[in-house]
Amino acid sequence: MSTQKSGLVVTAHPGDFVWRAGGAIALHAKKGYRMKIACLSYGERGESQWAWKKAGVGMAEVKAGRRAEAEAAAALLGAEIEFFDAGDYPLRPSEAILDRLIDIYREEKPAFVLTHALEDPYNFDHPVAAHLAQEARIVAQSAGHKPDPDRVYAAPPVFLFEPHQPEQCNYKPNLILNIDAVWEQKRQAFEILAAQKHLWDYYTRVALNRGVQGGRNSGKPMTYGEAYQRLFPEALEELA
Repeated sequence: MSTQKSGLVVTAHPGDFVWRAGGAIALHAKKGYRMKIACLSYGERGESQWAWKKAGVGMAEVKAGRRAEAEAAAALLGAEIEFFDAGDYPLRPSEAILDRLIDIYREEKPAFVLTHALEDPYNFDHPVAAHLAQEARIVAQSAGHKPDPDRVYAAPPVFLFEPHQPEQCNYKPNLILNIDAVWEQKRQAFEILAAQKHLWDYYTRVALNRGVQGGRNSGKPMTYGEAYQRLFPEALEELA
């Protein structure tokens, strides 16, 4: 049995895991973690503005293009990716998708899960993905779901990555991850997402802002950061 630690990312669209968690993915992959991305859609409607500007383009072509981008970005960050094709604008996960995600929790036994904020009035797909990630985590704990007396599983901590407009999403980060060591990888992943060129500079600014805040809060030098909100309390034996 492998003792390699793993991390799971449950994302609504391909761009989300790059903009919001690309640093965490690359950083933990570099540390030897097996990083798994569960990508619920191809982002074929709402996340593909540039792709639809091509005259005569069809859904199959847009999906194929976004899949290729997502696979390349995941590989660059050091992760593997599994697609669910649950639709995009709107995202509608099926029971089969929930069941597969539950299996992934049990197979991977992730040390942590990264997913979307619980609220987002600008993108309903994001809270849907966060809800699915939570539901699968809970059902995976149930001994009566696909019973196996030899199964060993513990529900992992969940960290919510930063939404596009956090102040509108009741999002209050309580963790800033230093991603200086992998920033160049994350920036290169931006440039794979040709359908969203308008966001490359925006998320560079976000990383710089979080780096300033992280440095101020930690007292340690930091240029680039990613913000996260821990969903469940952490149990500690001491505070320092």
